[in-house]
Amino acid sequence: MTNVSLVTTFILMGLPHAPELDTFLFGSFLVIYVFTVVGNLLIMLVIIVDSHLHTPMYYFLANLSFIDMWYSTVSTPKMLMTLVSPEGSAISFPSCVAQLYSFHFLGSTECFLYTVMSYDRFLAISYPLRYASMISGRTCAILATTTWLSGSLHSAVQTTLTFRLPFCGPNQIQHYICDAPPILKLACADTSTVEMVIFVSIGVVASGCFLLIVLSYVSIIHSILKIRTSEGRWRAFQTCASHCTVVLCFFGPGVFIYLRPGSKEVVDRVVAVFYTVLTPLLNPVVYTLRNKEVKKALLKFKDKVMYSQSK
Repeated sequence: MTNVSLVTTFILMGLPHAPELDTFLFGSFLVIYVFTVVGNLLIMLVIIVDSHLHTPMYYFLANLSFIDMWYSTVSTPKMLMTLVSPEGSAISFPSCVAQLYSFHFLGSTECFLYTVMSYDRFLAISYPLRYASMISGRTCAILATTTWLSGSLHSAVQTTLTFRLPFCGPNQIQHYICDAPPILKLACADTSTVEMVIFVSIGVVASGCFLLIVLSYVSIIHSILKIRTSEGRWRAFQTCASHCTVVLCFFGPGVFIYLRPGSKEVVDRVVAVFYTVLTPLLNPVVYTLRNKEVKKALLKFKDKVMYSQSK
């Protein structure tokens, strides 16, 4: 059935908050957004420039930084616009489609990438002598490409199912981004089948990826316990701690919003801030504060920049 929509513009209503907090929230989220973009961009540049970081682990980290930079860019600017517009921020129908697709594309890709990164850590710790031959540059490129293509396909399913429905009545989206659950509430048709398909689709991807990550870390812990020296065990644990931190912060809020029975719009919008605004910031913070190699590379990069400017 062809969708003939009477709605040409949606209104994003933004975060629920007291009007007097507009300036504070706008300033806070703007600062977070700037730090997110600059921090992830720095990590990418450092990994590209420093040859010591041309390893599978940092190759995937560069992909993660790229995703997080754009993931935040897809959602945060629109949130900022809703904060300066008490009546809500207008977004055209095609722009809403593009935002929903981009949002789920980057989110799904990040989900798959976390799984690949856990597999990489499993091989590095469990098979250190064979690791270089098992994860070659070509293998890394194939794994990364697969995550991007899988994310694109998964997002295309969510977007197509959502916008095939007719929209002919209310156009106020009770969110600060175009996301499937609040948009489906505006459709002029029965959405139960679409909601079920989207629920199952997201559930299979999220639970499947999380299960694979858990299995990887069970094997990793088993391998770490076999290491004889406490220093070796601690070093192996440190390489995985950063990844575990960002995985829990990413999956926790997402599962809460998409996979729990029932939905409360106010709660969903507040929880969504964690994985749309704060989690992308965690990547540069966690991987720089906890990673000596990245911190050392950042200092070398700073020295090169200062030296080139002094000439």
